[in-house]
Amino acid sequence: MFPNLNAEQARFDYTNKNVADYLGISRSTYEWKKKTGKFVVEECTKLCDLFKVNFDYLFSNSVNKPA
Repeated sequence: MFPNLNAEQARFDYTNKNVADYLGISRSTYEWKKKTGKFVVEECTKLCDLFKVNFDYLFSNSVNKPA
């Protein structure tokens, strides 16, 4: 659903389990949220901090390079 989220996760070499642990949720819940896009605001903020990018880039539906 969010290609830039997948790209950043790969660039940092983080597994779904790594990111899920960072967010304090299970791996399967993280995978479901990536597929459905149903992240809560706190999770979005944490992901932006983790990958050091802004929200518009990370949660874009098209592939972009980070600013």
